[in-house]
Amino acid sequence: MRETPIPFEVVRQKIKNSGIPVIGKGAIREIVRVVNQIETETGQKFIRMEMGVPGLNPPQIGTDAEIEALKRGVASKYPMIEGVDVLKKEFARFVKLFLNINIDEECCIPTVGSMQGAMICFLTANRTDKEKEGTLFIDPGFPVQKQQVRVLGHSYRTFDVYDFRGEKLRDKLDEMLADGKVSTILYSNPNNPSWICFSEKELQIIGEMANKYDVIVLEDLAYFGMDFRKDYSQPGKPPYQPTVANYTDNYVLLVSSSKSFSYAGQRIGMLGISNQMFNRTYPDLKRFYSSDKFGYCIIYGALYALSSGVSHSAQYGLAAMFKAANDGKFNFVEDVREYERRAKEMKKIFTDNGFKIVYDKDENVPVGDGFYFTFSYPNISGVDLVEELLYYGVSAIALITTGSERTEGLRACVSQTHPNTFPILAERLRKFNEDHKNDNNLVKNL
Repeated sequence: MRETPIPFEVVRQKIKNSGIPVIGKGAIREIVRVVNQIETETGQKFIRMEMGVPGLNPPQIGTDAEIEALKRGVASKYPMIEGVDVLKKEFARFVKLFLNINIDEECCIPTVGSMQGAMICFLTANRTDKEKEGTLFIDPGFPVQKQQVRVLGHSYRTFDVYDFRGEKLRDKLDEMLADGKVSTILYSNPNNPSWICFSEKELQIIGEMANKYDVIVLEDLAYFGMDFRKDYSQPGKPPYQPTVANYTDNYVLLVSSSKSFSYAGQRIGMLGISNQMFNRTYPDLKRFYSSDKFGYCIIYGALYALSSGVSHSAQYGLAAMFKAANDGKFNFVEDVREYERRAKEMKKIFTDNGFKIVYDKDENVPVGDGFYFTFSYPNISGVDLVEELLYYGVSAIALITTGSERTEGLRACVSQTHPNTFPILAERLRKFNEDHKNDNNLVKNL
């Protein structure tokens, strides 16, 4: 039995009691539960990197606006399902000022977080053509989105984009779309978990392929403006947040308030639907909905069935933050740049202790520092590494759960690791490296 920073027997027993056949293949929330149990029993805090939870305080602008809305009594009233007017107005302005894209206010729809936004899109966009079957995920990606399509009974296909960057992406998409069975393409940009970002050329390729095969692109902008290598924070001035909307009208934007605005607890995001998509008709939608108009089905079909609208007060909070950003009074990107600083230092702590960065390049340039990074350790698989690190008080998730083909890798989220815990992280990884540099794999030797 090895002496580890977290009591060996406690960790082993909690893993055994979890009921998860292989903890390294566990879902994010499953690993969260096990780590919580270990922390409770031992009284020792982990370096928590498994879950993408914002680690910064919410902007006061949003909090104050929401309080004022509550004081006005909005909690006693159902919001209009399509969203309150001020939020729709400010989001349309936000899309224009920060993406340089024009969409009408009626095409701006609040959702209960971007997770619900994705679900609504699957329920609608994947039903536009009875001859099509489901979604193409450009991976790696957010695991729960695949869970959503599985729950709905939709087919999906996927590929790891890392070996298909630049012009290679065109041939790969042609191959994946050629049979005409794909309804939607989904990816995140910046990417969860790898933090790679698509170039304008790659977005153009995706847009052209969407046009060629009449596929709807679901562009997940959960980390809006957070590629900190460029400054996307100035309203109405380039550079703008890159988007496929420059190259196709077949798009729906999923914009989250959770990370860029540190507003995760209020569960509010936005759908931005192109004007053409919103008004487009698909006769096959009438198999499920009362209308064949895409935008109508999104709101009064799928959204109405799921939640009948979004928290009334949260809509006013988000509207106030959009307005302040639009007016140049609130630099939301600068507020979250702390994640860049944390990632840079944490990556160095890992590499100083024998670990390697897995997704290290954006085509031919180093990947940026941001909300996530990926790492591996020589001669240990990603699944085993998840478990190994639990004995050292460090939690993360295996990349294979994200659709990645990098089976050696793990995803780390930097948000919950405060700089004052960096010395603890460094010491735990030093101990890990000391115990493992001679290929001494604890999991395999249990």
